[in-house]
Amino acid sequence: MKKPHSNTGFLSFLFSRYLARALFSLLLVSVTLQTSAESWDDPPAMKRKRILMVEKQIESRGIRNRDVLDAMREVPRHLFVPEYLKNRAYEDNPLPIGEGQTISQPYIVALMTESLELKGDEKVLEIGTGSGYQAAVLSRIVREVYTIEIKPYLFRKAKKRLESLGFSNVHVKEGDGYFGWKEHAPFDCIMITAAVNHIPPPLLAQLKDGGKLILPLGNPFGFQNLVLVTKHGSDYTLKGITGVLFVPMTGEALKHSP
Repeated sequence: MKKPHSNTGFLSFLFSRYLARALFSLLLVSVTLQTSAESWDDPPAMKRKRILMVEKQIESRGIRNRDVLDAMREVPRHLFVPEYLKNRAYEDNPLPIGEGQTISQPYIVALMTESLELKGDEKVLEIGTGSGYQAAVLSRIVREVYTIEIKPYLFRKAKKRLESLGFSNVHVKEGDGYFGWKEHAPFDCIMITAAVNHIPPPLLAQLKDGGKLILPLGNPFGFQNLVLVTKHGSDYTLKGITGVLFVPMTGEALKHSP
């Protein structure tokens, strides 16, 4: 009688191929991440400035969240400002990035990020990409970042910068952030990085129940209050944090009043 054919060898072969492919994929991801980090123009002098920025400007003002502090130490802020401002990137103030917009003061970036009380598995929407720096900081803490920029020039620059630096979990869109990004809603958190005199209803609608939204709320052409909004079903609560001065949110936001 003929012995039945055994599949053991064939199964072993398939398993070996699968294992080899899995190991190759992991190696490829590791090399890609390492290459992205090594390709940053991040000389020791800039790293020292960044460490001092966190120590003197951020920790000294009460920021304690380790993930936020680590992200601020890691992301090369000098690569998010115009070339002529690189040596000033770690100063304790906002800097112009073109189109009448600014990159926020490092402390404010850290404060807004810490105020969201992020755990690491969130999907976050940012309104006002600007240079892409705030999105880059968020990307080091959360699962996915979706960010919208209304100005075409800044959108193109930020998208190219974030991609070239390897921030692969940041998704950039050109458009009016007032209307949010409905295709990817709901969001665990939303951050608005431009001044507006009311909370945009479309953004509240795209926020998860229990989610948090932070924004500079007040006169777009004067001073504002940094406010944390927490959604509770069809209602929400507000918590004032500090006084701030942001550039106005443009587009649809300027057509509406409270």
